[in-house]
Amino acid sequence: MKRVESWSAADVSDWLSREGMPEYADALTQIDGPALLRLTKADFNVPPLSRVSSDGGQRLLERMEILRIETHLEDHKNGHANGHLVGIPNGTSKVQRNGTPGRKDFKQEMIHIPMPTIEPTRSSFPTEWGKTGIGFIYAVVCFVTTSVVISVVHERVPPKELTPPLPDKFFDLFDRREWAFSICEINGMLLVGLWLIQWTLLKHRSIIGRRFFFIVGTLYLYRCITMYITTLPVPGKHFKCSPKLLGDWEAQTRRIMKMIAGGGLSITGSHTMCGDYLYSGHTVMLTLTFLFIKEYSPRRFWWYHWICLALSAVGIFCILLAHDHYTVDVVVAYFITTRLFWWYHTMANQQSLKETSQNNMFARVWWYRLFQYFEENVNGTVPRNYQLPLSLRALHWNRGVKYSRLDTQ
Repeated sequence: MKRVESWSAADVSDWLSREGMPEYADALTQIDGPALLRLTKADFNVPPLSRVSSDGGQRLLERMEILRIETHLEDHKNGHANGHLVGIPNGTSKVQRNGTPGRKDFKQEMIHIPMPTIEPTRSSFPTEWGKTGIGFIYAVVCFVTTSVVISVVHERVPPKELTPPLPDKFFDLFDRREWAFSICEINGMLLVGLWLIQWTLLKHRSIIGRRFFFIVGTLYLYRCITMYITTLPVPGKHFKCSPKLLGDWEAQTRRIMKMIAGGGLSITGSHTMCGDYLYSGHTVMLTLTFLFIKEYSPRRFWWYHWICLALSAVGIFCILLAHDHYTVDVVVAYFITTRLFWWYHTMANQQSLKETSQNNMFARVWWYRLFQYFEENVNGTVPRNYQLPLSLRALHWNRGVKYSRLDTQ
């Protein structure tokens, strides 16, 4: 590892990432190693550092103090190793051949380095898998509720023979393509698969996982409300809706279970009900998976981001090209998905927004208490660090261990 005095601005940025404080990277983008060691508490009371964290830079200052001590110790170690006596007055001791002071006055000439007592701090990003499990249950409950509401709405959707589709500008410009909706669902499955692989490789997967579960669950909960309060007619005559069951709850339950088992996809033959138009659930998943993939992958993977963006954009376009949703369904889904994602992450990355106060308008949203519960122990921006899952790491380490038979005789 290079000495701190020779660190470049890029080395400082890498160190901040390793220490779990990447939020300071932008504010310290021009700071090299020597300038980093010269930072004091006063520097964190003025912009731009004062805007990064609400703790006044306490965590970073503690890590810098440890870095100064390590640098100090390294200097003294190198001084003795090179045969030079560090910090001993001239003529007060005899130097032996190996460059160490004589035994006679050694106790008087020992250098005392004050070591500050730093209490072990708990991790800024605790796993808390129990909270992640609660987030998963919340998402499952919202998805099941959505399936039930779709079945209820299907019973009251107006027949396509009596109520024609609403006028839609996109339908006027583009003729329907039957294959388009299959392309949409294939793209969606690809994005979900890529996100699951990426999520399993993230170091802080428990925190990011519960964020994903909470946001997707809340989006589907909102969708239950919009579908139920306003039932739109089918967007085209091509729809083949299942017959209405008219109060047969046993048959409706079987239909709901079939839909849940098939993931609510038409390509699996599980979704044959109509009326779930405002807003588009497919647009939600295409947009949300791309947002999470981009947010929690390295910035240098621009090619990966562009591929996922293309999959998302083509999938959304194919929803409209298949005439399976009105344009307003897609627009509303995109708007609500992006805003909820951005609001949640803005609140999660700013410590001051996790505290209830009169000036914090975000504290007035209905899900704020649940947000506080999920994020109360997460301090700062979650770094985009990756590691192998525990089982794979254990397998990798075990391959390097060799056992031999112990002869006890």
